[in-house]
Amino acid sequence: MAKKKQQSKEAQAYQQRVNETAPKSKTGRDCLRAFWVGGVICCIGQGIQDTARTLCGLDEKGVATATAIVLVFLGATLTGLGVYDKIGAYAGAGSAVPITGFANSIVAPAMEFKREGYVMGVGAKLFTIAGPVLVYGVSASIVVGLLACWLG
Repeated sequence: MAKKKQQSKEAQAYQQRVNETAPKSKTGRDCLRAFWVGGVICCIGQGIQDTARTLCGLDEKGVATATAIVLVFLGATLTGLGVYDKIGAYAGAGSAVPITGFANSIVAPAMEFKREGYVMGVGAKLFTIAGPVLVYGVSASIVVGLLACWLG
């Protein structure tokens, strides 16, 4: 019994030490940062859509295409300049808004392995991060499509 009390005192002391030295959670702050940065990226996308619709007179499909092209270009350019990494460090998941985050996930590995050459470096590593996402996304869409066709 005395040994059990001693162990529990040791466990309590250990837990107290862990609580004192563990970094404090910053989840609330991180959520707010992700929310507002992701929101700004979405607002930029909406601005591009409105501009394409108003100034260029594009239909809905053309507006969507133009928006995607511009956002991928901006994401890739900011990654190339090293700005997107800073945005990602600040905003976390908020910078992973689908289309700009996708552009970043393609360009970042390509830039990292550029010194290994265009074929074995850039070409081989281009889809290191985005590749598995594409494979599982396409695979899941095929499975869901087949299930919908079979059940519907």
